[in-house]
Amino acid sequence: MNIHPLASALVPDLTAWRRALHAHPELGFEERWTSNFVAEKLAGWGIPIQRSFGGTGVVGTLNGRGDAGGAIGLRADLDALPMQELNEFAHASQHAGRMHACGHDGHTTMLLGAACCLARNRSFSGTVHFIFQPGEEGCGGAERMVKDGLFEQNPCDAVYGLHNWPALKFGTMGLRVGPLLASMDLVEILVKGRGGHGALPHTTIDPIVTSAHIVTALQTLVSRATKPTDSAVVSITCMQGGTAHNVIPETVRMLGTVRSFAPTVRDALEAGIRQIAEGVARSFGATATVQYTRLAPAVVNSAAESRLAAGAAAAVLGADQVLDHMEPVMGSEDFSFLVADRPGAYLLLGQADAPNPSMIHSPTYDFDDKLLPIGVSYWIKLVEQALPLSSVPGAP
Repeated sequence: MNIHPLASALVPDLTAWRRALHAHPELGFEERWTSNFVAEKLAGWGIPIQRSFGGTGVVGTLNGRGDAGGAIGLRADLDALPMQELNEFAHASQHAGRMHACGHDGHTTMLLGAACCLARNRSFSGTVHFIFQPGEEGCGGAERMVKDGLFEQNPCDAVYGLHNWPALKFGTMGLRVGPLLASMDLVEILVKGRGGHGALPHTTIDPIVTSAHIVTALQTLVSRATKPTDSAVVSITCMQGGTAHNVIPETVRMLGTVRSFAPTVRDALEAGIRQIAEGVARSFGATATVQYTRLAPAVVNSAAESRLAAGAAAAVLGADQVLDHMEPVMGSEDFSFLVADRPGAYLLLGQADAPNPSMIHSPTYDFDDKLLPIGVSYWIKLVEQALPLSSVPGAP
């Protein structure tokens, strides 16, 4: 690996920062300690900061050795998940019910490390905006930052992001041109029947039986209503109804997630869910009310920026360690709002160094600190290639 010398020298600090962040997880739009931590580091390196985007977001701006070269944005996420950590190491979460189970502590640390190193050598021309985003975990933080004027006040020709990925081998990076991560929608279905005695079902309209038929019918949206060459997921993940063995309830509440890559498929899934839920319920004499919420579109990488990102990754890891045609992943990321507004690229950084690593969102997950200098080196190389010093008159 071609680890940048400044990143190598910074490893003890990177590890300390990452573990401090891990021990102090904060949920979306509550990242006050985390934001202060980031802001103090950036200010200490002489990087001007703004704190007006997305409530708890932080943006640091660093100029290179010349005005030529344009501007790019590099983004990391700040928030943790509302779950209990089961790890027992010294840097485990100090806050019950909150955990950095997705690696945002590592993402923030790697971008901080890149900011520190670039502030020391300014080995680029133009401007880099270091975007530290709140509320990625289903809170719409990226969309909120954009609506708050992120790109109007910090013009970017392109924007880049990355995420650790335990399903990829350690020391590899994966990306693709086009859709990499799926859109994310939430669905809530309230089925209302007529409750009564469990021994007298003929006097009721059973919402549990109705809901079971709805769940089964919804599976046909993927297996029969979606073109086989397209990808989609419709998962009902929660059913709530009833309080006793001998009581048929009045209502059942179902929750689920819907994923896809193409906008046309997304539209069709929403329409299909409404049609099936309402139609099946009606056939049983019940009613179904569907609440459908679109959280984030698919992450779609643009071609030129993907080539640049792949080249920077190859310069650090070696060309054979970059999977530039990896299969799309049905997971979602609200980085999609940034690349919907600006061209850009998102990639996955492999973390698997054991046969069965803990996946993100697991209570035993922990970001691998050995990735920190790799991520820092990648960010530095990306900046140097996107904003080369050769664009400065007289620069070598």
